Amino acid sequence: MELKETIMELCSLPAPSGFEDRAFAYVKEKLAPYTDEIHTDAMGNLIAVKSCGKPGAKKLMLDAHMDEIGLIVTGHEEGFLRFSTLGGVDQRMLPAREVKILTDPPIFGVIVTLPVHYLTEDEMEKSIDADKLFIDVGLTQEEAEKQVPLGTPVVYAGGVYELTETVLSGKSLDDRSCVSIILKLMETLADKDLDVDLYCLISTQEELGTRGAIVGAYSVEPDYAVALDVTFASTPDTKKGETMELRKGAAIGVGPNMHRVLTEKIIAISKEKDIPYQLEIMGGNTGTNGWPIQVSRTGVATTVVSLPIRCMQTPAETMDLSDAEAG
Repeated sequence: MELKETIMELCSLPAPSGFEDRAFAYVKEKLAPYTDEIHTDAMGNLIAVKSCGKPGAKKLMLDAHMDEIGLIVTGHEEGFLRFSTLGGVDQRMLPAREVKILTDPPIFGVIVTLPVHYLTEDEMEKSIDADKLFIDVGLTQEEAEKQVPLGTPVVYAGGVYELTETVLSGKSLDDRSCVSIILKLMETLADKDLDVDLYCLISTQEELGTRGAIVGAYSVEPDYAVALDVTFASTPDTKKGETMELRKGAAIGVGPNMHRVLTEKIIAISKEKDIPYQLEIMGGNTGTNGWPIQVSRTGVATTVVSLPIRCMQTPAETMDLSDAEAG
């Protein structure tokens, strides 16, 4: 499978936190040829296993989350839809944003915004709370109540597009770019003789507080784990030293959330194989699934490897394929 195509296909699927079914089906189909077992749990996590067949083999778990931020319908008013957020939605992005409402079949809408002519100077400088916004789906009140039930999830419209041959931009690169990396890795390892049982935890509800990883790690009970997620990439307005760079490789986490020996091993392998990498110093909670995985059960030797992206948690997240290939 081509990594670029996988990222673009997977990111085009609407699968917000708690409603990951479409992403689950895609990943299951892609992983099936390269694993011995695939199952799910009560949280909707996808857990796939490639067994090495060796007695007493250790368990190595790769984790990436398949959910994306989104919205959920909470009411109807004059044919417009009220909504709340699913995950860390940047509310500055919402006015006039095109969205997809996940009815059957899906319908499109646009989040209403007042024209600039009606805004005071003070209002123009502030973001608007999600609970004060509406989605226009072009329906009457009766039609909206019938066609869009309460609790219907909503995502940003669109998918991922090419800015250049290697630079991609769009929704849900956080974290489906890393899910795609795992899919590509499992294809690469298909005919390899391993010394560990390799588990893939494609987890749910990370955007609501790493919920899927908490349950998934407890179930798998791995000896070692690598959490793959995204991190902040630099732009002209970011502070030097606080972000990673595009095209300089994946970011290897260094800090208390990462097991020192495992981290040093990954760095050593990167040097040996001449794989570009960056170091990301994280003094506390990494904000990734690595945080709960590390303290699951009696503890898991965990490390975090991150893909730098710009404009995180917006409809225009931006990455470079060279960093994903280095990951």
